[in-house]
Amino acid sequence: MATEGTHGPANAAGYIVHHLANANSSGHPQKAIVDFSIINYDTIFWSVLMGILACGLMWMVARRITSGVPGRFTGAIEFLVEYVNEQARSIIHGDIRYIAPLALTVFVWVVFMNTLDLVPVDLVPAIVSGLGISHYQRILPTADLNATLAMALVVLFASLYYGVKIKKTHFFGELISAPVRLRRQQRASGLLFKPILWVCNLTLQVIEHLSKTVSLGMRLFGNMFAGEMVFMLLALLGALATWWGAGLHFALGLVWAIFHILIIVLQGFIFMMLTLIYLGQAHDAH
Repeated sequence: MATEGTHGPANAAGYIVHHLANANSSGHPQKAIVDFSIINYDTIFWSVLMGILACGLMWMVARRITSGVPGRFTGAIEFLVEYVNEQARSIIHGDIRYIAPLALTVFVWVVFMNTLDLVPVDLVPAIVSGLGISHYQRILPTADLNATLAMALVVLFASLYYGVKIKKTHFFGELISAPVRLRRQQRASGLLFKPILWVCNLTLQVIEHLSKTVSLGMRLFGNMFAGEMVFMLLALLGALATWWGAGLHFALGLVWAIFHILIIVLQGFIFMMLTLIYLGQAHDAH
């Protein structure tokens, strides 16, 4: 592992390692893959800040809505709200009064957090370090697996909640009866095998729910982490004391930033749609 000098990373590898470290409760980069005793303060701060800004934006637009012709920005937000509402209505066969706003909140919040990836990688860490707050600062919450898995867990708990709310006791019956069911003519002769099938079905259901949760969080994390790494590598080009290094830094950085805008919005859309799909599955019978 590269070492760091008194005022920062000593080489390119140290630069990347330094920028991948969070400002956490230990004061040092996390070494263990899993350590529940460490809290990433920067992830909490920036995710909460983006949530406040997202809610503030929607509140501001809601206050500006009138019966007259809306402005361009208000019209765009109205289109987004209607689009999310239509998607929720087409996927979920039930009451969407709370689910549609949840999906809209997820989309706007994830897009706001992803947009932080467009901030120059050295800007905020330099400011925070200059103020003496922390030597480490990672402002992209969705590049932290803790944040994305936490959001995926919320979706899991929401799907379980709606499963119990809509299906009542039948929800628990589905956990042990799906996907393998005994045919009617096999039920009498299969009484001894029912407990075995219950255990097998429950195991498959637990694996299914866990795999959907992990894949939901990992998908967002992987894409944003990769984008963050590309920006770091492009930033290293700017450190080259040559004209072509500075030129490549600007040109490639601009191209990647423009392309990354698509990824930012697309990842928010995917997370929102999968949230609706998982909640829709909680409403549907197997």
